[in-house]
Amino acid sequence: MSTKQVLFLCTGNSCRSQMAEGLVNYFLGDEWEAYSAGTNPAGYVHPLAIQVMAEFDIDISRHRSKSVEEFRYIGPDVVITVCDDAAEDCPVWLGQGHKAHLSFPDPAKATGSPEEQLAVFRAVRDDIRQRVFDYLATVELPESSEAV
Repeated sequence: MSTKQVLFLCTGNSCRSQMAEGLVNYFLGDEWEAYSAGTNPAGYVHPLAIQVMAEFDIDISRHRSKSVEEFRYIGPDVVITVCDDAAEDCPVWLGQGHKAHLSFPDPAKATGSPEEQLAVFRAVRDDIRQRVFDYLATVELPESSEAV
């Protein structure tokens, strides 16, 4: 059985979508191949996203912020927007695949002490892991669907 592909979309592709990509590839890699992109790429992966993923032994330090244009023709099985801006900017950019919107707060907007900001990143990471994994477990793809 080939792996199914999921594309996570966000605005900047620096936090939420990067964490989702890393979590799915690490924990669900036997079944899913994850990618992430942004409608307006930030040009970097947020250092606190890298730090909280390292707590799970997931290294996203070599990830880069990517544009949705890089993935326009991959034909993923599932497209999940993880922030409101991406849901508004990219509602129909792909003509195939299941589409879902799972909104998560932007941890890059967290304020407070470094410890408080880190706690926000951890909370968003953990919420992504729970809700995305729950959603992917329920996705039923047609038998004719194949990963590209």
